[in-house]
Amino acid sequence: MTLTDINDHLPQADAEHTFADLGVIPEITEALEKLGIVNPFPIQSLAIPIAIAGTDMIGQARTGTGKTLAFGVSLLQRIAVPTDPAYAELKAPGLPQALVMCPTRELALQVARDLADASTVRRARVLTVYGGVGYETQLDTLAAGVDVVVGTPGRLLDLVNRRSLDLSQVRVLVLDEADEMLDLGFLPDVERLISKTPASRQTLLFSATMPAAIVALARMHLNQPVNVRAEAHDSQLTVPDTTQFVYQAHDLDKPEIVGRILQSPTCTRTMIFTRTKRAAQRLADELVDRGFKATSIHGDLNQVAREKALKKFREGKVSVLVATDVAARGIDITDVSHVINYECPDSEMTYVHRIGRTGRAGAKGTAVTLVDWADITRWKVINRALDLHFPELLETYSTSAHLYEDLEIPEGTRGRLVDAAPREPRHKDSDGHHKDGHHKDRHKDRPKRERSRRRLRNGEPVEGAAEAPESAPAESAPAESADAGEARPARNRRRRRRSTGSADQAPTE
Repeated sequence: MTLTDINDHLPQADAEHTFADLGVIPEITEALEKLGIVNPFPIQSLAIPIAIAGTDMIGQARTGTGKTLAFGVSLLQRIAVPTDPAYAELKAPGLPQALVMCPTRELALQVARDLADASTVRRARVLTVYGGVGYETQLDTLAAGVDVVVGTPGRLLDLVNRRSLDLSQVRVLVLDEADEMLDLGFLPDVERLISKTPASRQTLLFSATMPAAIVALARMHLNQPVNVRAEAHDSQLTVPDTTQFVYQAHDLDKPEIVGRILQSPTCTRTMIFTRTKRAAQRLADELVDRGFKATSIHGDLNQVAREKALKKFREGKVSVLVATDVAARGIDITDVSHVINYECPDSEMTYVHRIGRTGRAGAKGTAVTLVDWADITRWKVINRALDLHFPELLETYSTSAHLYEDLEIPEGTRGRLVDAAPREPRHKDSDGHHKDGHHKDRHKDRPKRERSRRRLRNGEPVEGAAEAPESAPAESAPAESADAGEARPARNRRRRRRSTGSADQAPTE
């Protein structure tokens, strides 16, 4: 495998060139102009001319630098759509001509959305395929005919095995975020899917890093690829437009710290990362209690709930999204001002992917990492691997002056919004009913029963018996009324065994 390296280091979009200068057809440039996208970013300027020519390519760039359009524009240009004269000449019209594999559902949805936006004039049919939802819509759409399929490896392979997805006519194959697919264990599925595509296809591989397994995958399945980097060899993996702060903070003080950061005038839309699903939900609930518009996304939520949470965050109905690493991979929202690592990431690449949610597409961003005492060693490993120049962490509390100064928090800010309305208790609905359907005032008007404070035996008080406390329950049934006659003799009660066998046999569970 021959590698041709093309390197460039451009921090901003190329204002001197347009997509038309790169050889993009008018139908696509017109659709991009409607979205306000005119000037390409470095990875786009380098990758699009090569990809349009049909050459295999390895694209390496940091997250948030515009990789989706780098392969998406060329992919849409190289396929035939039903309005093209060449469409009728296809060997099997209606079968997918392009396949994009993504590691997560959220990334697949984002890529499909970008492709659909870029093809609003050309009208390419794009289908998103992922697990967690029913098969019916996906099967019906495949039967009706599609041009581009974007999906996660698991569901794609499932549809192939069902013979519902035919990849024999794929002309362009894209592996997006290949290093993340490796981390999530999708590499065997990816290789099986690649084997279902024609050997004559064009393959485009995009990855933020190039571990040995991804290099081996490229050598096996790419044909003399051109290696494109949108930064110099010695560039940091983190985006330079993101200002990073790292503090040593106590776990019990973190919610208060976060509450104050969220009230900074520069903090408009924030993503907060936690390690576990439970921690994500607990922090989201805590922030809502403090008066912030927050929601969460994690593995315990079904796909519908996750999409609703993302939609609220994308549309600005909530300004804070608390997420776990896996659930947040692939979320592409350009106007995220702050990323907060509520807990220290597990590895340097997790750190890169987390803070890559801000400072995207040339925008400025802020990343704050809160490191507990137990994670100091873990952070030192990350700091050394990424050369971040944070060897010693400053002990920080919610009242620390440097926290207010660094993040431009107004003086006197507290971690709770003053005008926040108290939340309704979780066990009651808006009508005051408990979840089990009982009304809170069900026993309100019931007359109180007088309880005897004297010990009774067969309806008669026991002489000399000590009186029980007022709050203690009576030890026997209340006394009979005066006309009830003599007390009834005690009945012998026999326990009836439910299990089979002799009377001496112990009951079974």
